[in-house]
Amino acid sequence: MLKVGLTGGIGSGKSTVAKVFRRLGVPVYDSDSRAKQLMLDEPLRGRIISLFGEEAYKEGRLDTAFVAGRVFTDRTLLEQLNGLVHPAVMEDFREWAEIKRRYGYTYAIQENAIMFDHGFDRDMDLTITVSAPEEERAARAAGRDGKDIGDVKNRIANQITDAEREARADYVIRNGEDELIVPRIVWLHEKLTNHIL
Repeated sequence: MLKVGLTGGIGSGKSTVAKVFRRLGVPVYDSDSRAKQLMLDEPLRGRIISLFGEEAYKEGRLDTAFVAGRVFTDRTLLEQLNGLVHPAVMEDFREWAEIKRRYGYTYAIQENAIMFDHGFDRDMDLTITVSAPEEERAARAAGRDGKDIGDVKNRIANQITDAEREARADYVIRNGEDELIVPRIVWLHEKLTNHIL
């Protein structure tokens, strides 16, 4: 079974692309939601408490405001947190993918915004990135998240660029206002289903 990485920057439409693959019957692992769940479970929860103290959790839930406040003023602490969470997500994905392989799927997707930023792509057989013009990405994300467009642009500026993602990805899905993504996804689905790489 092929392990396929799906990535894209804020507002690129990566989650929309993932939904289309799901509709086609492809198993999609959502790294962001699984990371949030794993941080509530042992052993990761205990490791996060060791790093931040008991204040990291409030009423059984991760206090994201507290943790964000600590890591974004301390780069070393952020790296330590990533060093706990990212390997846990990758191991969880491997176990999930093995189950999908046993069920006979020809490929499965890991949706991950930081696929190239933190080396998740090393565990993939191939990668797909979703790209869109920056202005469109910023407007989409601001509308979706109820954020100031300037804040969204700052977040985009702190990620790797679409050009960098495209250079590293095996396939690109362009998701600008005037582009149709479904035909490209169906074309990729047929290739991946038949292992025509």
